[in-house]
Amino acid sequence: MSALLHIFRLPRKFVVIIGGVAFLVGSSGVLALCIGKDKLLGLASASPGGLQCTDINLVTIRKDNRFWIRKYISTEPTDGLTRVKTALRVAKAVYQEQKPDLVQVVVLDKNGPTLRSDIRGRALGADVVYVPHPDKLVDGNSEAPVTARYFDGGASNAGLFYGEQITMLPQDIDAAIAGMKDYSDCDNALAADNGDAKKDKMKAAIAAEDKAAAKQADAHDAKPLPPEPKSTGNVQPGYDENGEFIGADAGKGKNPSPGLDPTMTGAADRRSPVTN
Repeated sequence: MSALLHIFRLPRKFVVIIGGVAFLVGSSGVLALCIGKDKLLGLASASPGGLQCTDINLVTIRKDNRFWIRKYISTEPTDGLTRVKTALRVAKAVYQEQKPDLVQVVVLDKNGPTLRSDIRGRALGADVVYVPHPDKLVDGNSEAPVTARYFDGGASNAGLFYGEQITMLPQDIDAAIAGMKDYSDCDNALAADNGDAKKDKMKAAIAAEDKAAAKQADAHDAKPLPPEPKSTGNVQPGYDENGEFIGADAGKGKNPSPGLDPTMTGAADRRSPVTN
C-alpha cells in the first residue's frame, strides 16, 4: 500500500499550482456573488423596469383617424432581457402620456445605424409593440396587446446585436410588466405634437407673418414724400429760339396770361414803364 502511495505521490510544485488555481476560482465565485456578474462584465445594473435610456428619434403617423408612435432609444450596454424591459416600460409611459393607438419602441446600440432604412434585423436589440386596444385596428394585424422580442447577446462595434433572437411569451411579458414599480420615459423624452398643438403653431406663425408685413407697410408709409416743385404761374417756364429764358407766358404775337405781371416775367411785348 505504501508502495502505491509512493508511486502516485505528486510533486510539491504541482500541488502548489493546483491549490493556487483553486483559490483563484473560489475567489472569483465569491466576488461574483458579492458584486454581481453585470458589473464584472462591464454591464449596467438594471432595475425591474430596465435602464435609463436616451431618445434617438421619434416618428408619428396620423392616417385614417389613427395615431401611431414609433420611438428609437438607446441604453448603456446590458443584456437582452434588460433591454426589452426598458422598451416595455417606455411603451407604457408613452401610452399614458399621449394615448396613441399603437406604440412601438426599438432599442438600438449607440454605435448602430442612424438611417431608418438600415434599422432592421440585428440592429434591433429589442423591439416592443404595444396595442392597447387591438379590436380598434381594422386590418386586424395585432391580436395580442403587447409583443416583445430581443437578441440575448451584446452589440458589435458596428452596433449590430448577436446571439439568439427570443420572442417573449405573453405570460413572460405580463410578469415583466407586473414587476415594474413605475412607468417612466427616457430622460430626454421627445413628445409627439398632437393636432391641436400643430394648429396652434400654424396660427401663431401666420399671425407673426401678418404682424411683420403690417409693420413693414407702416414703415413704408411713414417715409416723407418728396417736396413738390415750386411753380411761378399756371404754365411751365420756357425759352425762346435763342435759348434765352422768356418767362412763363411769353411768345411772339401773344398776350400775357391773365393775372401775370409782364414786368416780372420779362415776357411783355411792350416796354416797361420804368425804362420808357
